[in-house]
Amino acid sequence: MNKVLYYLLLLILFPVAAVIVIVPMDSQKQYIFGLISIAILFVLGFNKSRKTSMVMVFLSALMSTRYIYWRATETLAFNSEIEAILGVGLFIAELYVWGILILGYLQTSWPLKRTIEPMPDDVSLWPTVDIYVPSYNESLDVVRDTVLAAQCIDYPRDKLKIYLLDDGKRSEFAVFAADAGVGYITRDDNRHAKAGNLNHAMRITKGELITVFDCDHVATRAFLQATVAPFLKDPMLALLQTPHYFYSPDPFERNLKAAREIPNEGALFYGPVQQGNDNWNATFFCGSCAVIRRSALEEIGGFATETVTEDAHTALKMQRRGWKSAFLSLPLAAGLATERLGLHVIQRTRWARGMTQIFRVDNPLFGRGLKWQQRLCYLNAMLHFQFGIPRVIFLTAPLAYLLFNLNIIHSSANLIFAYVLPHLVMSLYVNSRMNGRFRATFWGEIYETVMAFHLVIPTLLTMISPKHGKFNVTDKGGLLDVGFFDFNIVRPHVICAMLLLIGVASGVVRAVAHDYFGVDPYVIALNVGWALFSLVILMAAIAVARETKQTRKTIRIDVKIPLVLHYASGISSRSTTVNLSMGGAQIAAPDSRHEDDAIEAIDLMLQTGAISIPVSIIGAENGVVRLKFDEIPLSRRRELVRVVLSRADAWIKPEGPKDRPLRSLLTIIRTVFELFWLTWKDRRAKKHHPAAKVEEDSVV
Repeated sequence: MNKVLYYLLLLILFPVAAVIVIVPMDSQKQYIFGLISIAILFVLGFNKSRKTSMVMVFLSALMSTRYIYWRATETLAFNSEIEAILGVGLFIAELYVWGILILGYLQTSWPLKRTIEPMPDDVSLWPTVDIYVPSYNESLDVVRDTVLAAQCIDYPRDKLKIYLLDDGKRSEFAVFAADAGVGYITRDDNRHAKAGNLNHAMRITKGELITVFDCDHVATRAFLQATVAPFLKDPMLALLQTPHYFYSPDPFERNLKAAREIPNEGALFYGPVQQGNDNWNATFFCGSCAVIRRSALEEIGGFATETVTEDAHTALKMQRRGWKSAFLSLPLAAGLATERLGLHVIQRTRWARGMTQIFRVDNPLFGRGLKWQQRLCYLNAMLHFQFGIPRVIFLTAPLAYLLFNLNIIHSSANLIFAYVLPHLVMSLYVNSRMNGRFRATFWGEIYETVMAFHLVIPTLLTMISPKHGKFNVTDKGGLLDVGFFDFNIVRPHVICAMLLLIGVASGVVRAVAHDYFGVDPYVIALNVGWALFSLVILMAAIAVARETKQTRKTIRIDVKIPLVLHYASGISSRSTTVNLSMGGAQIAAPDSRHEDDAIEAIDLMLQTGAISIPVSIIGAENGVVRLKFDEIPLSRRRELVRVVLSRADAWIKPEGPKDRPLRSLLTIIRTVFELFWLTWKDRRAKKHHPAAKVEEDSVV
């Protein structure tokens, strides 16, 4: 009966939707219709129910489809070939954005919010687990704590084996593995990079489940007990993915003050997107922080080696065979984000090439085994990484009119604005409502703009020749002694920004003397406004290239733990930690000061006992004493990892603030202002301290 009502409702709504999409209107009527639609949406926004959200998604999709239909039927008439080429290119870019919008609504409108399933009381029923930590050229300082954290996982010792997969074949890694008491696996070649490394380990090990941690991802003690139970409940579950959480700031958070106040770049994917994928049994394997059933991997011949994104391709292959996947939106491991913008670009370029390769060699739209919802979820992921060309088109499109007087949209400014206003306002409002706690409005434009120029050639080449390129490892754990501006990364952005400035200046001159130039001032105003918005986004993207110093080798984590201070004189006193890292601690200054008495060691007082760590004092100010840990044995470092990095609640954070689009736009404008302000301060400092300039230039 419910299905009959559902199809009957669709039958009624379809002609209504068709009328809304295709009925033409003049600018005045379209303004009225658009403003009424926006008002209805805002009124609906007071109701927070999920059903209301679906109605709002439907209305937004209708208005955006109406805009695209109008563009296709009313605005594609051109006076010259160059206008036709540029105009059709802009329309195709808008079609791309419309497609991503509709697919995004499908993907995120029904998120599946899983909770932890309890493990059975009978431990004998728990499956055996192999933990793989693959490494190639990363330093032992990065890998060590990942292995030690894996050893801290609460799971029966006889059912858990940990393996360090060293594709670099380094003797110090073999020695460390032996000292730590974990398996060490290497091979004669590096064929198929990370996927080949994992497949080689599969042939040697025997665990029923396989857990993969990238070599910088430290797991919490609860990782396996939070993720293994679903495999016991459902014998067809092949994959359970958890979020990639980063305890170090990414280039946006480190270089932009405003970015520290909003959700990071990955929050949207590891929130509504993966939860939405989970609802359709289309969860992506992300290469780390996941548990996989060995038998499912063996059925597809191991980890996929045909593309450089072995993770997502592996999940796709398993889902084609009827295996299920799941996503638990709980940060149970944490790693290092890319330290510099250049490394970030390299990493994202590899992801773009990989998803483009999948589109070419194993397109989910074709072949057997997938439901239509799964196909569309994968299609959205693959199309997303094609944003390079459309984003460049949107940034530069107003230049066609401002610099060359080319009309690439055959319509009046009033009519364009009347159609585009409800499309933009409604899509921004609905996305803010649905995903605002995971992605601040307008910041997606900045993330894409940073990458856009760098993705154009790689994605085009890969689309033409999917075997082009190779797997690149992203460096982690690097330091930066002196800040600098990475002009090489943002050179195309700077050139584009300069052209937009010239275009805006030209537009203002023509608007002031519009009678002399014989142009429509409203058309100029529309293009100048478009160019100014593009310029703000570009300048914010350029600001990310202002790399700040990164001299701290270990990341500090706020945690309060009681401790005992031991002085050289033999006196002891009590205090608490302000924060901890693997390299040192900040502690609250004890009530009784012993300024002339050196602190030699501290005892961290835990429920399981005390950990004694030798320390050296670095400094003391504002009621805080800064301590550096001296060299400690491996067993004691493992305990320190358990305290600092492996606590079950280590990465659980409160939900972020609600997104407010206008406030978000103001933070971007503030970011642009800070770029000019800080650049001016740097130039002034160099002018007054030329020695500092020479030193910085030599480092750069």
